[in-house]
Amino acid sequence: MERNKTNSHARCASCENDLISKICISEAGKATKGCPTVNQKAVLEESIAAYEIPEICEFARQASIQEGECYENRKENPFVLEPTKTRIVEIYEFARKMGYQRLGLAFCIGLVKEARVVERILTHHGFEVVSVMCKAGRVMKDKIGIKDEEKVMPGIPEAMCNPIFQAKILNREKTEFNILLGLCVGHDSLFFKYADAYTTVLAVKDRVTGHNPLAAVYLTDSYYHKILR
Repeated sequence: MERNKTNSHARCASCENDLISKICISEAGKATKGCPTVNQKAVLEESIAAYEIPEICEFARQASIQEGECYENRKENPFVLEPTKTRIVEIYEFARKMGYQRLGLAFCIGLVKEARVVERILTHHGFEVVSVMCKAGRVMKDKIGIKDEEKVMPGIPEAMCNPIFQAKILNREKTEFNILLGLCVGHDSLFFKYADAYTTVLAVKDRVTGHNPLAAVYLTDSYYHKILR
């Protein structure tokens, strides 16, 4: 698809309309410059057509059902958000809705303890879990041109993270749904590119915040103001 070369590209994150005044939320809402709801009708039609594929439609339908089930008191008016389900609960409930039995777990060596617990939780709920750690295969970093001073621990032989191997192992094991746990920036991207099955994320890598990356975002105007400089 040709890249949009105009200055009217989508900038939903910068939309200044309040929630109920957005055209994507309300039919009487307003659009700002570059609004994809107004300016990208052809792409919208393409995306809607994709939902006509039975497999895609069912996946999207169950995802939307799962979304709704994450809140209590949905019949009350006025509605007050009352979330009740954690991410791990959402994942195994959604996998059950889809009828999946074999799940893939691709995790970072830095979260090996967490991976063991996640595997135990999923197994407890009746799933077969195929788990692969990032260092599996023990391919050394010099294979991709990493210099000694670029290693995490210079002076020591160091195996690279191998998300392509993780993805291909799960492909070979024919997992039906994959879960990422703590893969690094870029490594997760390679996993997404090479995995055959749908993939969701339980947690991402953030070494500083205990794998809670939004902490730095929430503190942008105070303790983490440095990231705007």
